[in-house]
Amino acid sequence: MAPTALGRDLDLAYIDAHTARRRFISGDLTPSELLEATLARIEEVNGDATHGGVNAFTEVLADSARKAARAADAAYAAAAPGDALPPLLGVPIATKEKHGIAGRSLVQGLEACRGAVADAHHPVVERILAAGGVIHGRTTSPEFSCATTTHSPMWGVTRNPWNLDATPGGSSGGAGAALAAGMAVLATASDIAGSTRIPAGFTGTVGYKAPYGRIPAIPPLSADWYRGDGPMARTVADAALLAEVMSGRHIADHGSWGRQGDGELIAALRGAEGARGLRVGLSLTLGDYPVAPSVRVQTLRAARALEAAGADIVEVALPWSTERLRRTAFVHFGHILGPAMAQLTAGTESQLAAYTRRFIADAERAATGVSLPDSLALDAAVQAELAAAMHGLDVLLTPTQAVEMLDADGDYLDGIDVPDGDGSTRHLEHYWEAHLTSPFNIANRVPVLSVPAGVSPSGVPIGVQIVGHPFAEASVFRAGSAIAELVTMPPYPRAIG
Repeated sequence: MAPTALGRDLDLAYIDAHTARRRFISGDLTPSELLEATLARIEEVNGDATHGGVNAFTEVLADSARKAARAADAAYAAAAPGDALPPLLGVPIATKEKHGIAGRSLVQGLEACRGAVADAHHPVVERILAAGGVIHGRTTSPEFSCATTTHSPMWGVTRNPWNLDATPGGSSGGAGAALAAGMAVLATASDIAGSTRIPAGFTGTVGYKAPYGRIPAIPPLSADWYRGDGPMARTVADAALLAEVMSGRHIADHGSWGRQGDGELIAALRGAEGARGLRVGLSLTLGDYPVAPSVRVQTLRAARALEAAGADIVEVALPWSTERLRRTAFVHFGHILGPAMAQLTAGTESQLAAYTRRFIADAERAATGVSLPDSLALDAAVQAELAAAMHGLDVLLTPTQAVEMLDADGDYLDGIDVPDGDGSTRHLEHYWEAHLTSPFNIANRVPVLSVPAGVSPSGVPIGVQIVGHPFAEASVFRAGSAIAELVTMPPYPRAIG
């Protein structure tokens, strides 16, 4: 694809939600104008499974989005100065396909679910619409969101706008790709082992994994304490805005908690000034993760920028191994997610992607002979070690991914070779070990924000995770807004212009 000349249309495609809202209020821009620029960008760079391109959407909802944008135009035109307007009024938002929209398909990429239709809005969809958001498209994921790449027989290969040979990550890869390509202002995501943070890291965007239950979901799998839905955005401030809309107790999910939109996350955004006085733990490897040299360099760059702005950086050690963390997570999956997937896809196994069959088998094998109480003990040990490492600190800083990139269509059924910081290469049995994200689903009461920290030699962005103490959401947004101001990133992916 030929690069696009920079101009007003591209500037609109990459506008942030806060700026869009200010311009809507001033009358300098209307929601319909922004939506048309967004739809034009989709037409230009998205393509589809057959014709190439980024392929970030399962469907584009142009007609309903135009209707919602016109209603938002009217609302802004009728508003008097000082009127309280819904926080997302007129903002184009892409939702992950698993976040059901009443009356529309809900298949999660599975042949077993072909023809299924959502009978109600997912809670996050309900809240976005109530906040005035304009849902203009639904984004791709791997089958049942069970991979860290985004491709499936049903929806094809989703590609990274920064390097079209690379994946945008998974499972919320369509969300990350749509944001990075200027095809959405905000997006929804979900996370059970890194599925929000991994695509955020690989696409130069921001992804937030809230503490378990903070953002409501759909029973019965919402009871899985590794899970969580969340926001993705191009800025920390926008991620905070969408998180506040999505969060809080909801009648559909009795495990959800807290107030909605209390302003705490927005109030925590202090830019570089927020670094002053922060005690930041730094771990480049979370134990023995092999981490590519370029990822180490960019993570250190972020840490040194915080230090120069007044943070106290403390190197911390964790007694973890990738093998142990993988086993802990897959034992858990073997008791909940794996059996649920096997039950759902029974009779259609031959139509499943290889990675889905592998996930179900790995989960079953890991949990064989390991009771649920034993699984809880494995979780508790990881949680205790994290608590000890973070004692006396405000946040922990660590890479999001260990590798520079994964192939867009890769299955990695034989594991993955990862370059380490000493120049050696280590083979990991499972490609999920190439991401430093799952420990914080094992310890899922902690908030984690992934923010961009640089670009690797492969052209794919590098992300860093900011981990807070349980339920201490404001701390990660404070640190994240500081990194966002202190560490510069290219404004647009070079691969698509």
